[in-house]
Formats: sequence, C-alpha cells, structure tokens
Amino acid sequence: MDRREFLSTFGMGLVALSLSPSSLMAKTKNGEYSIVILGDTHFDTEPASVYHSNYNEPVEWLNRVQRAEFARNGEMWRERCPRMVKRATRLVTKDTRMVFQMGDLVQGDCGNGEVHRKMLDDVMNYFKGEFHGLPFVTVEGNHDFRGVDAEAVYHDYMPKRMSQELGMDIQKTTFSFNIGPDAFIFIDFEHPDDAEIDRLLDATEGARYTFVVVHGALFPMDDPGCRWIFHGGDSEAHTAARRHFRKRFAERNVICLCGHTHTTEFYDWYGDGGRITQMTLNSVWKDEATGHYVIDAEGPENYGSLMKAKMKDDGSKPKDETALFDEYRPGLKAWSHSPAAGSYRMNVSKKGVTIDFYAGASEEVSHRFVVR
Repeated sequence: MDRREFLSTFGMGLVALSLSPSSLMAKTKNGEYSIVILGDTHFDTEPASVYHSNYNEPVEWLNRVQRAEFARNGEMWRERCPRMVKRATRLVTKDTRMVFQMGDLVQGDCGNGEVHRKMLDDVMNYFKGEFHGLPFVTVEGNHDFRGVDAEAVYHDYMPKRMSQELGMDIQKTTFSFNIGPDAFIFIDFEHPDDAEIDRLLDATEGARYTFVVVHGALFPMDDPGCRWIFHGGDSEAHTAARRHFRKRFAERNVICLCGHTHTTEFYDWYGDGGRITQMTLNSVWKDEATGHYVIDAEGPENYGSLMKAKMKDDGSKPKDETALFDEYRPGLKAWSHSPAAGSYRMNVSKKGVTIDFYAGASEEVSHRFVVR
C-alpha cells in the first residue's frame, strides 16, 4: 500500500462537532453516562516509509530498537488493531459521551515535522470516522512528540484539535472539562505544569468524581522502568512534587486513567487522607496472546515482585527500588497486572464507576473492574 492509498483508506475527514460544556451537562441524564476508552495505540502503517522515510537515528542500538517498533506497529495495524477498533465502536451506546485515548496516540519518529503533523491528523480523522463523530479526547504521551520538530507540532496541533473536539477553548496540553457533575483533568505527563494542575484541582473542587487522565502512571510500575511515573525521578525535588500531588489527588479521591506500560492493571490505594484508584489501559495488541485476559501477578503482597525477575533492555539488572515500592505497598488494598490489550467501556453513575475490559476483539466482557 502506497501513501496515497493509505491516506485514502484512513483519512476519513474531520467530522465537525461542537459540544459546549453546558450541552454535555444537559445530555447527561441523571448523572449517568459512559465513555469508551483506548489505551496506547502507536498508530502506524506498512510500509514504514509512509511515515518514517525521513527517520535518521544515528545511534545504532536505538535505530535498531525503533525500527523494530515500526515493524511491530505495521504488523498489528495491518489487521488486529483495526479489528479491535471496530469492536470498540460497538461499545458505543446512547449514553456514550466521548472516546478517550491514553497517549502514545502515534508512534512518532517521523524525522520531519510536517509528516508528524500528517500522522496526527490522519489518526484523529480515522478515529473520528470510526466513532461517528463522537468527541475523541487524547492526552500527550512520550511518542506523541518524539522526533524532529515533533514537540512543536504536537503543541501547536493538539490544543486546537481538542478545542474542536470539546467545543471549548483549549490552549494547553494540560486542561480540564466537566461531564455532568464530574471533573476530568488531563495532564501533560511529559511537560508537567504543576501550577496549572493545582489551579485545575482548585477550580474543580466539589465534583462528584474527579478523574485524572495522564499518560504515565501515578504508582510505581512493577517493571525495571518503575520510575517512569508522574514526577518519578529520585531527586529531592521530584520526590517532593510526587508526594505533593499524591496527597492532593488522595484528598480528592481521584480516579486515575493512564497508559504507557502496555498492560492492563488495577490499583486501589488508601493514604494521605484519602483514596486513589488507578486503571492502566492498553490497546497495543502486539500479538495474539495479548488478546486474552490473563493475570500474571496480583495482590498487594506481590506488588514489586515482577521487576525482580526482569532485566533492563541492555541486559543489566534493574536498580533495587524496594524502598519505593515499600512506600506504597501498605496503602495498597488491591492490585492486578495483565499484559492484555483491548478496549474499555467506563460506566459512570451515582451508584459508582465500573470499567468493562474487552481483550483483543472479544465480544464478551473479559473482566469488569469495580472502580468506585
């Protein structure tokens, strides 16, 4: 498939939709609604030259790793991922208000800013077409601004596009909006604006549920990259910021929706005067095995055990992060970890919040997570 054929297939065109916050409020009957969610998608295609003909990474090992990602993405977007998206579209019902995506919307690595812009536009138009014009709201992931001029392009393109999707003025990659009585705060994980996050928390005080949507997790990942979390560095400044927002989020009893790890995980944590419940969501259907929901670790007592059996990409043992996991384990009431990928439907009402997971393209619910 050449570039023209690919764009003809996937370039569905922007479906204009203007939804003001007041119209979202009006369309939320009795405070009940649903949201369809996709995790990381790493949108790409075959051949790699469609988006990566200008890619020129000079570091040999990184070039090898990233070209392997291009091959992985092209293979999964050949058939599996379109099938998964078609399944996700059938999760839409009359009460569905939006579609969320957890960052790493695209692979990036285009080597050219205008090609990166085209990649963003192609995937946004593709999803708009598949979901019949529903607002499609995404959060910034590390791949979304990766490559030559990609950061400037993303920060120019996406706030404008989110303004169109939400029917309100979005000027930053950290922003918030309401659906009915609930607050949704989207946080730019890679360029955290701490003052803006604090301001949005203050501005949404009193919400029934407060959802934080962020690409990277709030809790340490059971993986050698465990510190790739919100303010996860080990400096005193990062530790202070991490604990500051952990307390603020706990006091608001936040529900966090995130991605990045290419896993489906559930966390329920009590501490700092409140509660944080986190769902990590994954739509990188890299092989047939990950189209089935299989738990490979669970229970607070086992949190932190997986990384001890893994090696880093360079073959070395990961740093001993026992102290970091010990900081969180006492407050952790539930934890489960699965490599499964698929799509999700979040159901919100005064009775609580649940997330139904559909592994791969499953027609049946693979697991229901009771979030609240």
